[in-house]
Amino acid sequence: MITAGVDVGAKFAKVVIFKDGQVVARAKALVGFDVLKSAIEVFEAALKDAGLSRSDIGRVVATGMGRNAVVQKPPINAEEAVSEVVADAAGAFQAVPTVKTVIDVGAEEGRGVKVEGGKVRDFVINERCAAGAGTFVEAMARALEVNVEEMGPLSLKSANVIPMNAQCCVFAESEVVSLIHSKISKEDIAKAIHDAIAGRISSMILRVGVEKDVVLIGGCALNPGFKPPLEKELHTNIIVPEFPEYVSALGAAVIAANPAR
Repeated sequence: MITAGVDVGAKFAKVVIFKDGQVVARAKALVGFDVLKSAIEVFEAALKDAGLSRSDIGRVVATGMGRNAVVQKPPINAEEAVSEVVADAAGAFQAVPTVKTVIDVGAEEGRGVKVEGGKVRDFVINERCAAGAGTFVEAMARALEVNVEEMGPLSLKSANVIPMNAQCCVFAESEVVSLIHSKISKEDIAKAIHDAIAGRISSMILRVGVEKDVVLIGGCALNPGFKPPLEKELHTNIIVPEFPEYVSALGAAVIAANPAR
């Protein structure tokens, strides 16, 4: 059976087409004001890439904060919606079968999931402030007047420790401006920003415990400056699978392929 997973996140919608245990197509696009329209566009792009039509898809499962927007809504017509933590567990297990702990850091939320055989054992979510997610990096990049894609590589050029104390994205931006006025280099400030995010995320993860193998997924996993301080905080190696931003969508597609789970 061919299945699809649709992950409607805070910033991006992602779709994975899954057939016979393999991914045959992926697509993603920014989520606009019309969430359903954005999801339909990326869904149709994935179908086109796979050379398939909606009638070829046996089941569709949705996840992400906007998942309910595509349930029973044509042409996607997702049959089921599952929580992000459930999709994370299934997708990470498909990508890395030895996974025990999943760290998912996206645009506006961070999650930690303890996993056993692709099923959720325990989880924790940090959704109270963007200071522990990708939006924080984007805001700080604006303050530093650099592209967000430059932030990770920039941070890796520094070995200095510059503490950031602000626990809020708004106050942190003011703190960054103060560091700039103090003639602290952009490299050092970028590293301080990544260290601060890693500290917040690791504090959350430690509440459920860290058990190897640890897998990092979500859009922040694409940032090369995020993994090193997170490994340092958690005192463990972290695996970043291929296409980490699609793992939740992959999990939804895997779940769709196993309706009797």
